[in-house]
Formats: sequence, C-alpha cells, structure tokens
Amino acid sequence: MPTPPLPSARPTASGRQAPPGGLSRRTLLAGLGGVGAALALAGCSPSLGAGGAARSRVTEITFYQTKPEAVPYFAELVQRFNDSQSAVRVVHDSTSGIAAGFVRGNPPDVAAFTYNLEMARFMERGALSDLADLPEASRIRPEVQELVDQYATYPGRTSVLPYSITAASVIYDVDLFERVGVAVPETWTQLLAACDAFRAAGVDPIYSTFREPWTVSQGLFDYTTGGMLDVAAFFAEMSEQGTEVGRGSSVSFERDFAEPVDRMLQLAERSNANRASRGYGDGNLAMAQGQAAMLMQGPWALGEIAKTNPEARIGTFPLPVTEDPADRKVRVNLDLALWIPESSRKQEAAREFLRYLMQPEVQDAYNREFLAFGTTTTAPAVTDERIVGMQRYYDEARFYQGAGKAIPLTIPAENYVQGIVTGADPARTLRTMDADWRRLAFRA
Repeated sequence: MPTPPLPSARPTASGRQAPPGGLSRRTLLAGLGGVGAALALAGCSPSLGAGGAARSRVTEITFYQTKPEAVPYFAELVQRFNDSQSAVRVVHDSTSGIAAGFVRGNPPDVAAFTYNLEMARFMERGALSDLADLPEASRIRPEVQELVDQYATYPGRTSVLPYSITAASVIYDVDLFERVGVAVPETWTQLLAACDAFRAAGVDPIYSTFREPWTVSQGLFDYTTGGMLDVAAFFAEMSEQGTEVGRGSSVSFERDFAEPVDRMLQLAERSNANRASRGYGDGNLAMAQGQAAMLMQGPWALGEIAKTNPEARIGTFPLPVTEDPADRKVRVNLDLALWIPESSRKQEAAREFLRYLMQPEVQDAYNREFLAFGTTTTAPAVTDERIVGMQRYYDEARFYQGAGKAIPLTIPAENYVQGIVTGADPARTLRTMDADWRRLAFRA
C-alpha cells in the first residue's frame, strides 16, 4: 500500500514508469514457483546465537524495506524468519538509499520495494539478478505481469517479482450517499447528476486538496486520463515517437489529454471552494467529519480517516468518465516488488528469504493487513468493506497505472497539473509537456 504521507509529503509508492525517447519498455515478469524443501522454516532449528559452531555457518544478508508504516511489520517477519532456522540471518535495513547503494557497489542482498522508474533504470542495465528459475513464478497473475511489462526490463531475465498491488478509486461516504438518495454513479452523466444532488443538499460533492501537487496528479488527473485512455499504450507510443511528439505525431499530451483534462476541470469546479489551499490531511479530516461526499485518494487515506472517525462508513468505486459503464477502471500501483541484485555475493541466502516472503501464508497476510490486493492466482479476495468495491475490477484486470507516474521526474508534471486546476491554460500547459518530452527524448 502506498505510504500515507505526512501533510507536506508525497506517498512513497506509485513508481515512475519507463523513460521516453529511445529507452524501450521491455518485457519483465515471467515466473516464480513453490517453496522447496530447503525452506523448512517452521521447524525447531537451533537459534543463530546458539554456540560458535552454529554462528560460523550463518550467512548474513541485508533486506531493504522502507515503507514507514510497514517497517515494524517486516521487522517482525524478519525476526520470525531468523528464529525459525540457523543458516541465514537477515538484517532489516529501512534507512539506506537505493541509488547510493548501487553506485557504491553495495546494494542490499534482497529488497521489498516499490517498482518505479528509479528501479527500472537499474533493471534495464542488468543490475538485478535473474529469478526465472524460482518455482513461485507460475503463481503470478498474467495481468500483473503485464503491469510490470510497462516498465523497463533486462532481456532474458525475470528480475522483479510483484508482491503487493494497491488499488485506488473514488473514496465515498456511504451514509451521505444514502441520506441524499444518490446511487453510486456508473456513467459520466450520472456522476455530474450526483454532484448536483449533493450541492442541492448543501454538501460538497468532492473534497479536493490542490495545495499539494501530488494529490491532484494521482487523483483527478490520473482518474480522468486512466478512465478515458489506454495509459500503457499511450506511453508506449510516446516512447516510440520520442523527439517527434507534437501536433503532428500519432499521440501527444496536447491532443490525447485534452478531453480528460477538461473533465478533470469540471470535477474541480464541483469541489470545495477552498480547494486551492487545502492539503492531504485536510481531505482525510473532511471525509472523517462528513464534510464531503467524495475524495480522490488511494487506500493510504483510509487509515487516516479511521483515526478520526473509526465509525465512518466508507466505500470505494471507480470514477466514471465516459457514458459506457464498461470503461470504468481502477488505478493501481506495483506497491511492493521483490528483487535481488546481480552483485550480491549471497544469492542463495537471499533467495531463501525471498521465497519465505512469497509463501501464501506470509504474502497474503501482508496484503490483508495493508489493504492491498494479491499478485498471485491463489490470492484471496479482499474482505475490508472500504476496498471491496474495487475487487471485481481487479479480478477482471480493469485497471491501469496512473499517467502521472509514467512521466519522468525531469518533467514537472505534478506542478503542471496543479497549475491547470488552479487557473493555468490547459492547452498551453499540455503543449509545454509535449515540448518537455521532446527535449528529454533528444537528450536520451
């Protein structure tokens, strides 16, 4: 689950996707498989501190995992693994920097980390080892493999194993919908009618938090573009077009994003009047207090809402932005993925711990705890009422990775989108994004 940010910070999940112009989006996920006999972790092996002979056979590895809200959880998993056998000792690292570790030639031995643009760059340079021979691969859903395929890979390798998917859609106040007599909308027209009904009842239809750019990008911008476009196909074509992106190209921000951005602006106008000065924490508080009917946020906001009002009846549904209900999709993140660096000298020990993490009883428990969806064919359905509304869309692979996360950081897309919802000219801004893409492709 993407990291719930501090009031002035972005979530740490939602990885960036493949860079433009010449940097291809290759294939990534293939296989994993079952747990072997070497992983008899429930047994009564001697503890790692039991005698010098036992200590001399211990292989110590570093496990990198930095999601703040999940650090205690993984620390407990590490301790459980260490206590269950005497051959491998895992040290949990939650503070180092990934890039610095690779640059110094001292990356962690194994990681559970958001798979994003930063990691994709290491992948495409062959810095991550091949895990294709592990038997766990056959349990990964093909549709999740397709998500990973949208990032860079290294030819002939399966180096990243998806571990956890978070899904985001419209968070809504069930009590307010029932009180005003509004059904969950399935089309754009129904959504606008719902907004009008809430306005007439004296309720803000949508609570927007435009003070922080990331909330605009991962919310209204991603939801409207993802609901109207094939995001993966769009950015694959943008990468192909490279320096040719513009008015005459087969795809462009200015042309293809014009209609979704217009719908984003229509919804922005149906938001709270003070939206330009409100941030992430304000939105969570407003939903907890029943001040608005809808909030465009991911599941990381649900825990914050519950802290203020644990009795709040909250649900989720995909934002409808067309007149065809079949177009509705949810936004997903490859929130956690497992990988082992090629340079690790302790590959077998790292693989043993990775396979421990991939056991269904371990992986499924993590996803249940953090309101995430499983990546395997055997993963159980979610049961939390707050996110169960997204299950069928996830089951049917009606999902997309957000457009805002497919744009390299050197293009300040979040700031551009924030500018649009606070008054900047949409066409001119999208034209600027095309120009930025061309310059980045030229440098690549």
